[in-house]
Amino acid sequence: MRLRCAVLDDYQGVATEVADWSPVADDVEVVGFGEHLAGEDALAVALADFDIVVTLRERVPFPASLLARLPRLKLLIASGMRNTVIDYAAAEAHGVTVCGTPSSSTPPVELTWALLLGLARGLVEENGALRAGGSWQSTVGADLHGRRLGLLGLGKIGGGVARVGLAFGMRVGAWSRNLTEERAEEVGVERVGSKEELLASSDFVSVHLALGESTRGLVGAAELALLKPTAYLVNTSRAAIVDQDALLAALREGRIAGAGVDVFDVEPLPADHPMRTAPRLLATPHLGYVSRANYEAYYGGAVEDIRAFLAGRPVRLLG
Repeated sequence: MRLRCAVLDDYQGVATEVADWSPVADDVEVVGFGEHLAGEDALAVALADFDIVVTLRERVPFPASLLARLPRLKLLIASGMRNTVIDYAAAEAHGVTVCGTPSSSTPPVELTWALLLGLARGLVEENGALRAGGSWQSTVGADLHGRRLGLLGLGKIGGGVARVGLAFGMRVGAWSRNLTEERAEEVGVERVGSKEELLASSDFVSVHLALGESTRGLVGAAELALLKPTAYLVNTSRAAIVDQDALLAALREGRIAGAGVDVFDVEPLPADHPMRTAPRLLATPHLGYVSRANYEAYYGGAVEDIRAFLAGRPVRLLG
């Protein structure tokens, strides 16, 4: 009897197209879910008859209470090699093997710059006006060369963003609680002494921190008040790092020039959510990791995980 594999949040319906699933086709039936399953009850019902689940990033939590309601589940695959919303102890207790997949930091670096450049040069407004027969040149772009780019976090993604900023001729500074002088020198940027100094001195600020107790709400109303009225904020990391209500207020009141956001407190974003209509906001539906190469790595890795699990030699174990 074939095992059943659920692929969650396959919005584009490409999970079985970007990877070759034929090596497990005789043993596994793959079912994609194109709509997000919100809430534990919906997940428990939808996944009750599945032996394997492939979950995308950290979009769907798997706490102990949900795992207890999925007695058939034997293999849980999370894209990437880090997932903070899976209860690993509970998974082990219920006999569920948890594996990760390869992933790349390049796509979120590139999306960060798409948002930053789109904001700086008013691309959405100008394109909309041009297509609608509106004003010819209605905005004045913000320059990058010679301006200061401030990075909250200088890991793989932050380091990649920094190197592009340097190529644009920007002055780049970075801060995080754990940032060392050696790491800053390695990337070729200034290590800024405090979060407050970085926010107050930067023309563009980009967030590249992992979400944890020390970073949740790290940028709130007081921190946003430090930004120049001409400054832009970009967040492609985790929504909870930046206080969403405080950001909305700053945008509505014109206290910052604009923001680029790819992550939200609730995803998918409800149709009536205020982030959909906020002024001075360039928003994208969590596209940071969404690229063909990354999807090939995710789902190709999932196939490898399944093959190894079926052979009794699981790989890329998490937990």
